[in-house]
Amino acid sequence: MEEFQIIDNCLMVRLPEEVDHHRAAYISANADRLLLQDRVQHVVFDFENTKFMDSSGIGIIMGRYRKISCFGGRVYAIHADRQIQRILKLSGISRIVEVVE
Repeated sequence: MEEFQIIDNCLMVRLPEEVDHHRAAYISANADRLLLQDRVQHVVFDFENTKFMDSSGIGIIMGRYRKISCFGGRVYAIHADRQIQRILKLSGISRIVEVVE
């Protein structure tokens, strides 16, 4: 289950077990709504429960990075397992998103 929470100036997005094209639009729309509403400075994607992510997951991260970096914000990935870290690295996302172990 996706979960969106604002803590201080960070939008925390707890991603579901499977991040695929079926969930991508919902996650992106809700994240964008909160980014615009609450003047968030940083976005943290929590992969703790995520076991699968396809290219639409990369799209979710890239889209939020484009929006938040315009205002000097940062994007972080936390609790990513080895498989998710590998996807982030192969896609090049790890060069623009800080992957926190």
